[in-house]
Amino acid sequence: MAERNKSNSKHHANKPTGGDEPATKAKPPRPFRFRDALKALGPGLITGASDDDPSGIGTYSQAGAQLGYGIGWTMLLTFPLMAAIQEISARVGRVTGHGIAGNVSRHYSLWLLNGVMVLLFIANTINIGADLGAMADATKLLIGGHSIFYVLLFGVTSVVAQIFLDYKRYVAVLKWLTLSLFAYVAALAFAKVSWGEALAGILLPQLTWSTEYFTTIVAILGTTISPYLFFWQASQEAEDQRVDTHKRPLVEKHYGARREFSRIRADTIIGMAFSNLIALSIIVTAAAALHVSGKTDIQTSAEAAEALRPIAGAFAEVIFALGIVGTGLLAIPVLAGAAAYAVGEGRRWPVGLARKPKEAAAFYAVLALSAGIGIALNFTPINPISALYWSAVVNGVLAVPVMVLLMLMARRRDVMGRFVIRGRLYWLGWLSTSAMVLSVVAMGVGFFV
Repeated sequence: MAERNKSNSKHHANKPTGGDEPATKAKPPRPFRFRDALKALGPGLITGASDDDPSGIGTYSQAGAQLGYGIGWTMLLTFPLMAAIQEISARVGRVTGHGIAGNVSRHYSLWLLNGVMVLLFIANTINIGADLGAMADATKLLIGGHSIFYVLLFGVTSVVAQIFLDYKRYVAVLKWLTLSLFAYVAALAFAKVSWGEALAGILLPQLTWSTEYFTTIVAILGTTISPYLFFWQASQEAEDQRVDTHKRPLVEKHYGARREFSRIRADTIIGMAFSNLIALSIIVTAAAALHVSGKTDIQTSAEAAEALRPIAGAFAEVIFALGIVGTGLLAIPVLAGAAAYAVGEGRRWPVGLARKPKEAAAFYAVLALSAGIGIALNFTPINPISALYWSAVVNGVLAVPVMVLLMLMARRRDVMGRFVIRGRLYWLGWLSTSAMVLSVVAMGVGFFV
């Protein structure tokens, strides 16, 4: 926004005041350009797109392969729930000028803050390791070579880009990487889909009382409504205020709040709708190409890509594998960045990707440490690839206390001032939290029945 304002002011400053052209002449409307539309979107788009990381792709592929079209209804259910909780997260960041951890450090106890920071750091780091392993396997599937080399290449590249690339340029790169998700819409075209069954699976929930079924539900909820997404979007809203000198936290500068909330809502809804559309494409592709043919033992996203070759053709396999790499390059910075924001804001260090490395050394050290441990997991007997599915389950369980904390925070006047969350958004946030609680409880009961 600031960049656009500067360019406009510069244009007017350089415009000649004399000559034949009247000063009041209206400019012709600019033609639609996709680049401009993409530029207008913010943290919501990147957050939604990063939700479909290799871990998520593995989870959706497993769900479609094991349960078929009948699991598609979860995408219809999760859309309003994830949109609500992400909008609340974004509002907290925009109103207060701090991310979630920054607000916890100011208004809650130290033990609660430390618990949130440690759990998020662990969950994100494991997720990074799993995603790097999946990206390496997908690249090996495409061009051969050694997986460990690709783990190092992708991991180091992501860290270096976050630390040394200009913030605005880096955000632009992340936005363009969201286009890699369209690979899964393309892959869907190669699957012989029974659209009647697929539509029934989306609109008519089919429940099965079993541990496997509810574990899959928790995994899906955990990979669509993930704690790191809350932290990232809230912190990015706060970050934008540090980058744009015209912005102040809304608790300090009330003017323009309605416009800002409208922007946040539109950005979040578009990002979450995009995320769920892609997730649904993956589920339907796996159901049509794998479940129908009896291939239900998919363990990772790379296995899903490989399994598509004999059923949907080599091109479908290539498209699926390329999507894994592209989404991983988008998700790893968000995972590492969310961990760094949480720890840095909790400790009240200088934080932000817009800062130079020497201005936020501790923040960047946490970011590099999280990514570094994620890389190292691929060199240990712990196989991060086999942890893809379970990392989503862990995120689902971890999301419960974080969501409760977020909802309580959004209602406190000493946090949100006059902008406490009310009305439909507030109750939809609690509905999202309740859905996550019920799914986790159902999974736990299933283990003992």
